[in-house]
Amino acid sequence: MNSKIFSTILAGTALSLAAGSALAAAKAPPPADLKYAITATQKGMSLDGESNVKWRVDGGRYTLSSESRASILGRIQENRSEGSVGDDGLAPEKFTEKRFRKDPYSVTFDREAKAIRFTEGTKVFAIKGGEQDRASAPWQLAALGRATPSKFVAGSEWRMIVAGRRDAEPWVFKVTRTEKLRTPMGQLDAVHLVREPSADSKEQQVDIWLAPAHEWYPVKVRFSDHDGEDVVEQTIAKITMK
Repeated sequence: MNSKIFSTILAGTALSLAAGSALAAAKAPPPADLKYAITATQKGMSLDGESNVKWRVDGGRYTLSSESRASILGRIQENRSEGSVGDDGLAPEKFTEKRFRKDPYSVTFDREAKAIRFTEGTKVFAIKGGEQDRASAPWQLAALGRATPSKFVAGSEWRMIVAGRRDAEPWVFKVTRTEKLRTPMGQLDAVHLVREPSADSKEQQVDIWLAPAHEWYPVKVRFSDHDGEDVVEQTIAKITMK
C-alpha cells in the first residue's frame, strides 16, 4: 500500500516575523501530550490512524517528538525536534525523522556557524533568524499567537523559512478567519491559517488551526496535494497537560 499520503503528517512550517510588524517576545505553550485522529484519502481510497505528540519545554529548552500509526500499516512516521526557547520563540538545533520504508534523515541547525545542514545532500543554508524545522513550526506559530493574539486577525501574514529533507525554503501563512471546529474533544474555536503554494507550483497546501482557549495548541493540520486528490488531516482528540 502506498504510504505517500502519510509522508507529511505533522509536518512542520516555520515562522519568522509577521509581515511589516515587530515581533514581541514569544510565549511557548506549556508542556503537554496531544493525541490526534488521522484521516487520509488518496484517489478515492480512505485510511485512518492516530498520532501522539509529546511537547516539553523547561529551563530554556524544548523537545518535541511524535509517532504516527496507520490502522493497516502500523508505525509510519517518527520525528523529533529539539533546541532552545528564547524571546523570538523556538530555535531548533536538530530535527530527525523516520518514515515508513525509508531511511532516517536529520537536519542540523549549527548556530555557531550560522548554517543549516542536511544528512541528505550537500546544500548549506544560512541562519538569519526565525528558521524552523517541519515539526517545530506549528509550535512556533502557537508561541507567537500566545504572545501577540491581536495580530492573528484575518488577512495578516506570517513569513517563514522551512527546513525540509534536503533544503530550506520561504513559506507564507495567511490568517483566514476564526472558525468553530468539530473535534473528538467537542467544538473548538480555532484560528485558521493557510499556506497556499503559487499557482504554477505542485507543492502542497498546508492548513493549520490553532485554539486560543487551549494555549494556542495546534488542534488540526491538513495537507492537500495541488490536484486535491490526496489529503491528510489530523484532528485533536485529547490534550493532557504535563
